[in-house]
Amino acid sequence: MSRYRRAYAPGGCFFFTVVTFQRRRIFADPSSVRLLREAFRHVRQRRPFQCDAIVVLPDHLHCIWQLPPADSDYSGRWREIKKFVSRRLTAANPGEVIWQPRFWEHTLKDEHDWQRHFDYIHYNPVKHGWAATPSEWPWSSFHTAVKHGWYEWEWGAGSPPEVASESWE
Repeated sequence: MSRYRRAYAPGGCFFFTVVTFQRRRIFADPSSVRLLREAFRHVRQRRPFQCDAIVVLPDHLHCIWQLPPADSDYSGRWREIKKFVSRRLTAANPGEVIWQPRFWEHTLKDEHDWQRHFDYIHYNPVKHGWAATPSEWPWSSFHTAVKHGWYEWEWGAGSPPEVASESWE
């Protein structure tokens, strides 16, 4: 059995990739995406964190979290989110597996690293062929970023951004 080591940093900022079991397209169903949003709200009420960016694709999701200053427990938060979603999606079929057992995290080191991952998240639906432009994908924080003036609505529609060739899955 391999020893999996995580980088914990109190108050850290992290990029995550979380994948469904056997890449099943669970989040192709809008009601499953709503359930995931409900799980985020539920966990954030009890264990606060800031979600800077998120994209939910049919078989995986990416997000950037900022934890509170003295807190480094993102694993506990993911456990609670996964549990919340799993219990509700498997109510009619106990024993069904929803998530891959682990998740991938990357500690964001600086503003440049944060921006690259922020762009990667928002371009991901285009990269995977689910949308022609980031603005077309409904389950993304891209629309909020446009409202804040961080992107133009057309961003990612022409030539691919620098992060288009990255693979942080």
